[in-house]
Amino acid sequence: MYDLIIIGAGSAGLPAGMYASRYKLKNLIIGEFPGGALATSHQVENWPGTKSASGKEIMDSFAEHAKHFGSELLLERVASVTGEIGNFTVITASGKAFQSKTVLLGTGNKYRRLGVPGEEALIGSGVSYCATCDGNFFKGKTIAMVGGGDSAITETLYLSEIASHVHVLVRGETLRAETVWIDQLKKRQNVTIHFNKQVSEIQGKWNVEGVLFDDGTTLALNGIFVAIGSDPDTKLIDSYQPEKDSSGCIVVDKRQATSVPGIYAAGDVTTNSNKFKQTIMSAAEGCLAANSIHEDLLRG
Repeated sequence: MYDLIIIGAGSAGLPAGMYASRYKLKNLIIGEFPGGALATSHQVENWPGTKSASGKEIMDSFAEHAKHFGSELLLERVASVTGEIGNFTVITASGKAFQSKTVLLGTGNKYRRLGVPGEEALIGSGVSYCATCDGNFFKGKTIAMVGGGDSAITETLYLSEIASHVHVLVRGETLRAETVWIDQLKKRQNVTIHFNKQVSEIQGKWNVEGVLFDDGTTLALNGIFVAIGSDPDTKLIDSYQPEKDSSGCIVVDKRQATSVPGIYAAGDVTTNSNKFKQTIMSAAEGCLAANSIHEDLLRG
C-alpha cells in the first residue's frame, strides 16, 4: 500500500514525488514517458537558475531528484483508477496493479496536433506547440503559426518580436481571436496572414524546411508553431465525475484537492495558476499537492 500514487512523470508529477518523499510518504510515480511535454522541447531558457538546457536535461534532473529522495518511478501507461480514498487501485496497461491511499493526477494537457506527415518526426526540430518555450530559438528566422484563435494570435504577436517573419496559416476565412489582438496583429509589418490554407505535410529531413498545402502550393520555413487548441487529459478519473470548468480543466481548491475525496490534481490539467501553462507553475502545484496530501494523511 502506497501513501500516494502520482500519475504523470512530468513537470507536476516529478516534483510532487520529490516533496512527497521528503515528507516520508511512500510514493510511486507512473508515467508513459519521462519528462512529459517539456521533454520534447529542444531547448529551455526560462527555468530559473538554468540559462539554457534541453527539456530532456531538465526533466532528467527532476526525475533523478525525485528518485534520490526515495520516489519509485515506473515508465508505463496507466489504464485505470478505481476504488476510493484510503484504498485506490491503479492498474497499468500491462496489468500491474498498485494500491494507494491517495492519488495525484499530473497528466497535463494534450496539444491538438495537425496529424500530417512530418509532424511527429520533426517535433523539437522546428515543430513546436509552445511559443514561450521555443520562440527564442527562431531569432531572425522565417516561421509559421497554424491557428486563428486567441492563443495563436497572441503567440504570433510574441513571435513577431523575435522572428524575421511570421506567416499565420488559417484554415478558414476569418480570424477567431478577440478584436484587440487582431488589431495589434495587423499593425505588425513582419506578419502575413494566409486564409483558407490547410497544411497537408511538414517538409524537412532533419529540421523543418517548409510546408505543403492541400492546394499543392508550398511555403519555405525554418519552423512551425501549432496552436489549434489543447485538451486536459482527465480521462483516468472521469468515472469519478470530478468538477470541471467549461474548458474541461479539473477544478481544484487552493490545496490542489479535487471534488473527489482522496484525489488531487496538479499542473496543466487543473484550473489553478490562472492556467499559465509553464513548467514552474506545474512544479509548484505538484509540490503544494504533496504538502496537502501529507497534511491530510496526518489528520487521518
